[in-house]
Amino acid sequence: MMNLRCSTCERTYPLDTREWHCACGGVFELEGAVGFSKDSIEKDEPTLWRYRAMLPIEDEANIVSLGEGFTPLIETDIYGMEILCKLEFLAPTGSFKDRGATALVSKLKEMGVKRVVEDSSGNAGASLAAYCARAGIEAEIYVPAHASPAKLAQIAVFGAKLVKVDGPRENAASAAQEAARGGALNPGYYYASHYYNPFSIEGLKTFAYEVCEQLGWRAPDNVIFPVGHGTLLLGAYRGFKALQAAGIIAHLPRLLAVQARSCAPIYEAYRQGRNDVPYIEKGETVAEGISIVNPVRGREILQAVRETRSSVLAVSDEETLRARDVLARRGLYVEPTSAVAIAALLQLEDAITSGGITVVPLTGSGLKGAK
Repeated sequence: MMNLRCSTCERTYPLDTREWHCACGGVFELEGAVGFSKDSIEKDEPTLWRYRAMLPIEDEANIVSLGEGFTPLIETDIYGMEILCKLEFLAPTGSFKDRGATALVSKLKEMGVKRVVEDSSGNAGASLAAYCARAGIEAEIYVPAHASPAKLAQIAVFGAKLVKVDGPRENAASAAQEAARGGALNPGYYYASHYYNPFSIEGLKTFAYEVCEQLGWRAPDNVIFPVGHGTLLLGAYRGFKALQAAGIIAHLPRLLAVQARSCAPIYEAYRQGRNDVPYIEKGETVAEGISIVNPVRGREILQAVRETRSSVLAVSDEETLRARDVLARRGLYVEPTSAVAIAALLQLEDAITSGGITVVPLTGSGLKGAK
């Protein structure tokens, strides 16, 4: 039986709780999730729902899909290094967030939720808005007023109520959470946070499943992620762990986290040898999608990085924009947030060997960053 368990005090909650974290402040994990089974893959299904047996949806009639997943994995040469780019920007709404949104909204439909609120710098809000539109669920998205106009226009066109909040990204989060508290008396009001909610992370586990399947059920040696809240890294970590537990892969890949130098709390924690994420002064960055000063799952990210014998890196905006342009000259147009992982390659020349396999998810379309 599935339920929600606090990662701090281990108190349990029912799946349909309207709380988004434990009373002690800890984040929820999904308890009782199904393990991975190759025999359960629906091989004729060309989306991530080929792994539906491993996703926490009881009735397939509740699946809300736009054809997401199974994105291409292509070879390219960057800075003299051979890597594999997984084209997550080809998802229906243009970012990897669709992996989490399809799982989350499907579960919300199954739970009978009719109205949700969320905060986002753009991509997560656009993804949630699209899948809620598909499901007939009303969505209210709180965003920083300074976010990319292209992303805000995308949220609005899906019919979500767009609420612009002045100030830093954290102000939008506070406003959305306050709205959720005010709606707690309404059983259809739900805080559909892409970083608090464990159903979203369950969907992101499919990234790891796909990579290994595309490699002939072999784990890569390295995977390099842009990290703000770090949900894709965490989802991949859990996916690779599930594959290892099933005996399909022998080892976990190194999961490298990359942050923007002007907003790098996880990098600072790693550099200082800490388990918790320190307070930092937040600077401006072109990588708006990872400009997160207080990642709520920061401790988990650090644990995943250390367990996989990996590291956390930071890159400047200048390096990021140069990497975006280098990638574009190879036919791959991504937003600056995605390009931080490419920029980090210059710090990894000794770690990326010619015989190894390095995967970089290209997380968001360059059209997302259009002004």
